[in-house]
Amino acid sequence: MARIELDAVTVNAAGNPARTILQVARLDLTEPRIAIIGANGSGKSTLARLVNGLVLPDHGTVRVDGLDTRSKGRAIRKSVGFLFTDPATQLVMPTAAEDVALSLRRQRLTKAQRREVAIAWLAKFGLDHHADVSVHHLSGGQRQLLALTSVLATDPTVLVADEPTTLLDLRNTRRVADTLFALPQQLVLLTHNLTLAARCDRILVMERGHVVFDGAPAAAVSHYEAIAA
Repeated sequence: MARIELDAVTVNAAGNPARTILQVARLDLTEPRIAIIGANGSGKSTLARLVNGLVLPDHGTVRVDGLDTRSKGRAIRKSVGFLFTDPATQLVMPTAAEDVALSLRRQRLTKAQRREVAIAWLAKFGLDHHADVSVHHLSGGQRQLLALTSVLATDPTVLVADEPTTLLDLRNTRRVADTLFALPQQLVLLTHNLTLAARCDRILVMERGHVVFDGAPAAAVSHYEAIAA
């Protein structure tokens, strides 16, 4: 597993450096499955985006396996994949195969080879029969699995999933969740689904830009339910 370290981190609001939106004294994340829960606006997404350099701290340091997000952002983005809530923000090519092939563009492969590898990746998640289907004709669950496939094709060490089941029905929530928990990658999961969070090894509870609880799933869920009551 990767080691994700946040040390004396502060993130201020864009355009308003006097307003702090996230403050973390110290975090050392090494568990295979880590959940981050909290109300909307609590700082979950900001914390997650620090991990792969989508957000840089105004003060303090964020490191992934010793690499600082400030100076080694490109290397970190190769090792930390990011899955967004809405797959529409990630699926940029017309068809499923083309979207996965785009993720393979840095590999020294011919166009035909990229397509072959892309279809092999789609097959891992039961999407190979939709290789040439428009991404707009896929179901919500299929689109989220396709977005996940495109991320995994880059071979990340860590996967950050930002509320990946929020827009899905129950069946697709289960399908996407089971897929995520079966991956070999270290998973950092942001979710409002406390059942999913409880499947993780460790949970961080966020409130008003701070980590207010950090520990075992059952205790963390109880803490969150108490402060949300």
